[in-house]
Amino acid sequence: MVAAALERFWRIDAVVANAGFGAARGFTSETPEHWRDMILTNVLGVGLTIRASIDAIRESKGHFVLSGSLAGHQALPGSVYSATKWALSSLAEGRRQKLNGTGARTTLISPGAVDTPFFDNPPSTETLQPQDVARAVMYALSQPEPSTRTRS
Repeated sequence: MVAAALERFWRIDAVVANAGFGAARGFTSETPEHWRDMILTNVLGVGLTIRASIDAIRESKGHFVLSGSLAGHQALPGSVYSATKWALSSLAEGRRQKLNGTGARTTLISPGAVDTPFFDNPPSTETLQPQDVARAVMYALSQPEPSTRTRS
C-alpha cells in the first residue's frame, strides 16, 4: 500500500493506524488463538504499518496518528485487549521519541468507549460517536509544524 501511494502521489503526509479488535475479559473467556489474532492485529499490525511507512513519513516530515484507547492508560480487569493498547501507547511514545527533531510527528488518540460495532453489548455509560474521534484525528493532523526556533 505504501509503494502504491508513493507511486501515485509521490509522498505520504499522514498515516493513520486504526485497526483493532477486542476480546471478552477474563483469562479463560477467549481462546488463545483469539488472543493471538488480537495481539497480531492490535500491536504487530501497527508496528508493521510504522515500519512500512517510516521512511516516507520522515522524508515528508509527516504525521503518524495511532488509534489507542483509554484501556491503554487504565488497566481493565482481566483484559488482554487492555494489554495490547498499553503496548500501543508504548509504541507511540517510542515512535515519538525516535522522530523527535526530524519534523515528523506522532499522535496517539486514546478515546474511551465509542459507539461502533466494536461492542456486542455497548457500555451503559455515555459513549463517544465515531465523528468525535474523527474530529480528534483531523485536529491533530491540522496543527502547524512545531517551531524549530530555539528559546533565548
